[in-house]
Amino acid sequence: MMINSRILSLILVVLSVHGIPAALADSQPNPQVLVTEINPARDVGYHVGDILHRTIILKAPASYKLLDTSLPLKGTEKKYRGQNQGVEVRSVDISEKQQGAFNIYTLKLQYQVFTNNVVVKPSQLPAEYVKFGGEGRVFQVRIPYWSFRISPLAVYGSVKIENDMSQLRGPLLLDDSQQKLALWIALGTLALSLLGLLYILGNRRWLPRMGGEFARAYRDIKKIRKQNLGLQTGMTRMHHALNQSSGGSVFSADDIIARKPGFASMRDELNQFFRLSRSVFFDATAKHQVQGDPEQWLQQFCRHCRDCERGLSK
Repeated sequence: MMINSRILSLILVVLSVHGIPAALADSQPNPQVLVTEINPARDVGYHVGDILHRTIILKAPASYKLLDTSLPLKGTEKKYRGQNQGVEVRSVDISEKQQGAFNIYTLKLQYQVFTNNVVVKPSQLPAEYVKFGGEGRVFQVRIPYWSFRISPLAVYGSVKIENDMSQLRGPLLLDDSQQKLALWIALGTLALSLLGLLYILGNRRWLPRMGGEFARAYRDIKKIRKQNLGLQTGMTRMHHALNQSSGGSVFSADDIIARKPGFASMRDELNQFFRLSRSVFFDATAKHQVQGDPEQWLQQFCRHCRDCERGLSK
């Protein structure tokens, strides 16, 4: 025990002579720098000419500055264990902002692949070293490496797809944005077309200017014709619709057009209707110039009046 104490005392004397305790007292740990990596979303499937984007965020105490001279140089080809990786630094962009007691450096790096192989080639973006300076000292921070794989432009020989289903490959996704846009446009066009057909053909009061006098008369005349109630019943219903729509009794096309100018395009059909009315109610020998089935013509005439009522006829 006595010998060990003497040996320890001797070691302390030697260290004090050479000044090592003073050196140990001056060596302090480097300030902590928080390193955040944003690497590409995939690590496989890169070919010659592809560009890899990498973002590094460095958070350091405000008293220390990132030295620009330590940044990667544009055009430098990256090496790993002395071997060229076929990856070159394409651009380096840095931005700085202060956040409380820290400086935030955002380092955006672009690398380009300049190699190809007949098979998949493992590669990596080697670790980068950047330096900080301040308070009379300089220290360096290591940015970790990032591994990926370079794929050949063409497959060499035959490949069994079941043997090439790597879990690292990820799903092969197709961009379907254009197809989705075309589908939504088609659905919108279909909806507008259906709404237009509903407005043109509908008889109910679903939309503005629908369900008017002639829309109701059209439904009634269709029922009258289906039940074989006779032409007189249909003509009576049509006269009632014309009177209600005009706000009073009308006896000619001029009476209707004077009260409803929108019916001017139907002057000939209105005149024909009143001639048919004279033949049905007063003089069976009167010429009405209706060709074919008068009941079918009456239904079609009522439909034209409904279109005018909705502003669909010019």
